[in-house]
Formats: sequence, C-alpha cells, structure tokens
Amino acid sequence: MTAVVAVVHDYPVSTDRLWDVVTDYDALAKIMRGWARFRGLPDGRVQAGQGVDAAVSLFGLLPARPWRMEIEHLDPEARRLRSREAGLGARAWIHEIAVDPCAAGARLTDRVTVDAGWRTPVYAVFARAMLRGRHGPRCKALGLMDRPNKTADA
Repeated sequence: MTAVVAVVHDYPVSTDRLWDVVTDYDALAKIMRGWARFRGLPDGRVQAGQGVDAAVSLFGLLPARPWRMEIEHLDPEARRLRSREAGLGARAWIHEIAVDPCAAGARLTDRVTVDAGWRTPVYAVFARAMLRGRHGPRCKALGLMDRPNKTADA
C-alpha cells in the first residue's frame, strides 16, 4: 500500500537561493528540528548517487533509529531532486523536490510517496504535517522575517 503527499510553498527569493537551502544537509537538520533529529548526516550539499546512513529520533524524543537515504536523481540546472529513503517502519519514502520560478519568486513542490504497509495512512498524515511544518523554519533559513502565506497541497 502506498500513499502520495504533495505540498507546495512559495517564497519571495530566487530559485537559486531556495535550491541552495533545500539541498544543504545543515539546513535540513535545522529545518527538521521539532520533527526529527538526525545523527550522521554529511556536511555540505546533496550529491548525485550519494548514500547516507543516519539515525533519526522522531520529535527529538524517541530513541534514534536507522534511516537510509539514497540520492537517486539530482539535476541542479532543472532544480530537481529525488531521494529513496527507508527506516522507522517505512519500507519506502520517496521524496521528490522541485524548485520552479513563480510570481512570488520561487515555488517549492515536495512530493512524498510512502509505503509503510498497513501503517501507510499514519505515515501519510505525518508526512503532510511535517512538510507543511518545515515552512516556518525554512523561511528562517532563507532569512525571511515574515512567513509568506502561500501554502497548498498539490
């Protein structure tokens, strides 16, 4: 059983600036605080073909568990990224990221396809909340004082 969750956020920054933030592991760790804490993330930017074995603690409260990420596709010119991830009971967590220009500046589309067996609906609810919840911390990482209001499910 799989579920697909897609969320769109617009930011008043250039597509290059947004791409820089969404492909930076340090920014990911900061943006995910409150949702998850990572151990073992590499420094720097996402690399094509990269495999990452990390440990993740949900909400920073639960015991850290193994999480595997493989960067299957990375196209910096088109600003596209696809990772295949697994762990914490998820057989597959496929995360596709697209950054495109829009009237506000840059649009981020996050799309997650999750397979967690019978728990898939619960993981889908978590994925939607987490993807929406990263908006505020991402605004902070982008140096935005006010959060843009545009948020939508794709």
